[in-house]
Amino acid sequence: MEKGQSQPCVRCGAPVSLQTALCERCNPLGLAQPSSSQAHGTVFLGIGVAVLLLASLAGSSAKGVGPFKATISDPVSVPGGLSVVINVENAGSGAGSAACSVGTTKIGSAGLTEIITTERIEPGETVDITRELKAFGAEPLPLTIDCGS
Repeated sequence: MEKGQSQPCVRCGAPVSLQTALCERCNPLGLAQPSSSQAHGTVFLGIGVAVLLLASLAGSSAKGVGPFKATISDPVSVPGGLSVVINVENAGSGAGSAACSVGTTKIGSAGLTEIITTERIEPGETVDITRELKAFGAEPLPLTIDCGS
């Protein structure tokens, strides 16, 4: 058997031909070999179960968090950007952090955004965050905020 035309035995790692999965030591009776579709199907099933499990855990861990209601102050020009105060309220029943997207409706600047992440906010609590935004330049313009409410 040439070196480039072999693969390891699935049980012991001994070199076997590409058409077989088990060596003679691991399959002395010459029983039918597992097919590649069986092996790939088993791996695919395992990945599918893992994805469903992770999705279930992620969904249950975020249960009750948000929605977050947010307002943004009029921007004030500062060197290198705009200073704003963002007021974020957790209207949900669970504590969590908000990821807020600040944008503008000004023609010529529409599409510019900056993401702001808050610290953990307890249910029913409100926090004020002062931030300097650099994406919009230093000239005050109308800003919008969305925290996924």
